[in-house]
Amino acid sequence: MTIEMLESPRRSVPPDGSVERIQTVTSGTFDLLVLQGVGPIAVEFMSYGCAHCRVIEPVLQHVAEMLRATEKVFRVNVAVEQQLAATYGIQGTPTLIMFLNGRETGRVAGPHPTVPSVFAAVTQPFRE
Repeated sequence: MTIEMLESPRRSVPPDGSVERIQTVTSGTFDLLVLQGVGPIAVEFMSYGCAHCRVIEPVLQHVAEMLRATEKVFRVNVAVEQQLAATYGIQGTPTLIMFLNGRETGRVAGPHPTVPSVFAAVTQPFRE
């Protein structure tokens, strides 16, 4: 197994044939895509070795599909991007941080892996 295989997402197309809706960001792309991004953005800080992250993945994919017209969803692999995890004080995975026009507006650690729970977590900080 190569380092690239360990660092990259496990598959570009989920096993159910749906389209991957969550783009992985790195320390090299985080500033451009998240901090300079316009509008609501949710970032999942996760690890491929995390059992809870694997459970929540299809739920987050579904929520990202539901929100694709109004909100962007990204992921950060904390095993690879340790500096980003430290910068944002990530203590456990998964942790979702919501950004609006480059500013953190909310966060939730380990949300319950249901569509309503994850949907509420990633949309509530953007409600007026």
